Amino acid sequence: MSLLDDVAERDGWRCWVCDEPVDPEMSVNDPRGPSVDSRTTDRRAKVAERLAHRGCNTRKGAVEVVIAWPDRLYVVEPAPLITVAGRLERKGGREMVGRCPTRRDAQDAADWLLDRFSRLVPGLPVTADIEPGGGQFLVILATGRR
Repeated sequence: MSLLDDVAERDGWRCWVCDEPVDPEMSVNDPRGPSVDSRTTDRRAKVAERLAHRGCNTRKGAVEVVIAWPDRLYVVEPAPLITVAGRLERKGGREMVGRCPTRRDAQDAADWLLDRFSRLVPGLPVTADIEPGGGQFLVILATGRR
């Protein structure tokens, strides 16, 4: 089995950048085809390879990767998730990642974040908390010290 197949199987054939499925039958030269990538644009970082669409991988080389929050979530001032992931990996601790007008909105965001981080940073034990504050609800991601 090739490195591409190994990485793709481990990542469940999902692109780490856009979190969409990658078609294993698509040509590796097609923008929606599979490619092996690292999760960071920092060439000095020691990060394992990840599966990405060819187009997502190519675009990542030209611009910094931004993990989009779904439009269905109602989050005010959502944090840049790549930055949050990097800090939690390096230092652990807690990060406030967004504010929501209702507890239900905050719970929806927390559930999505836990699912997304399980693929974005596999092996990092992340928890999500919701704390009331100032008439809104804060969504906080946490992990132990690294």
